[in-house]
Amino acid sequence: MKIANEILVPELARLLAEEKEVRFTPSGNSMRPFIEGNHDSVILAPLTRSPRRGDILLVGATQPGGQTTYVLHRLVRIAHDEHGELLVLQGDGNLQGEETCRRSDVIGRVRRIETPKGRAKLLTRGRLWHALLPIRGFLLKIYRHTVVPLYRDTEK
Repeated sequence: MKIANEILVPELARLLAEEKEVRFTPSGNSMRPFIEGNHDSVILAPLTRSPRRGDILLVGATQPGGQTTYVLHRLVRIAHDEHGELLVLQGDGNLQGEETCRRSDVIGRVRRIETPKGRAKLLTRGRLWHALLPIRGFLLKIYRHTVVPLYRDTEK
């Protein structure tokens, strides 16, 4: 069953504020190849330390019109502006485009990624992945044509 982000994420935030870990299955393809949307599960933990480059963060940022958007993306760098620290995020499957947010926008940090069979995926591989940005498009194309069809076969 799919639950709208406007309902799901505030509940995740409430549980994380109680220092509980939560599991959910994200949708979308922006974190390929490390998180396969509608397939893999993530275990979120409260962010009890300063965010580090390479962390995968669930962030909720309020837009100028008052609407809140949510992303689950990797922290690629920490910048500073006149208001302080600025977190710069990018999806592993995105070849361009970044999101920025403040530390106060972070809802939780991915502690673990699991396949439907419970096998853990390594979180550290994503740090190397970001360094491969110049050739990531080529690698993602190979991934989409070789690995993604396997996910479709397991859903049948």
